[in-house]
Amino acid sequence: MSNPNGPDAHRGPNGEHEGERVVVRDRRRIDPLTGEVRTPAGEEPAGAPAPGEPAPATDPRIDELEAEVAERTSDLQRVSAEYANYRRRVDRDREGVLAAARAQFASELLTVIDDIERAEQHGDLNGPFKSVADKVVGVLAKLGLEPFGVGGEPFEPSVHEAVQHEESDAVGATVTVVSSVLRRGYRMGDRVLRPAMVTVVDRAAADVAAAAEPAPQDEQQSPEQQH
Repeated sequence: MSNPNGPDAHRGPNGEHEGERVVVRDRRRIDPLTGEVRTPAGEEPAGAPAPGEPAPATDPRIDELEAEVAERTSDLQRVSAEYANYRRRVDRDREGVLAAARAQFASELLTVIDDIERAEQHGDLNGPFKSVADKVVGVLAKLGLEPFGVGGEPFEPSVHEAVQHEESDAVGATVTVVSSVLRRGYRMGDRVLRPAMVTVVDRAAADVAAAAEPAPQDEQQSPEQQH
């Protein structure tokens, strides 16, 4: 007798026929209880070793490449530092050459400046000659040429050339100062192009200190005095 429920049906314990068993498989990728991602049966994550198989050994070539990259990086950093030092050295040398050239040019014109100053003292600096002289002095000033040497300032052998030491009646502690300037000195930056030719004299230290103090400012006038 044929089974009315199909070939897959079978009889129960009392001889009745039972229907085909229904199997429900949960294929959801996210576990509703834990919220974790499920791995379907028979599938393994990409790159994961199969169960029972040892993890693959690290390729020795990778270690060699990493070591080579580190070495090349170190070489590049060293070359970059050497180039930066070279650039700084070249810039410093270039600036030194330019400063020396400016100083040499200005030194050659110091005698011209002396002639201009003498002409001005005698009242001969006028007309076109004065215009040319002003331009020469202006060009040298732009290059950084500065005159120095003023009567009354302390004598400094590094910047003053004393040609005469005048007699003095000062007593006690004395200080040697410039009494008169025979020829002005010139400097360019920290470089002295020519010392000032001066005569010197010894003066009382108290007098020199008092002369060096700044003069007190005038008191502010009251509104009544202003009017």
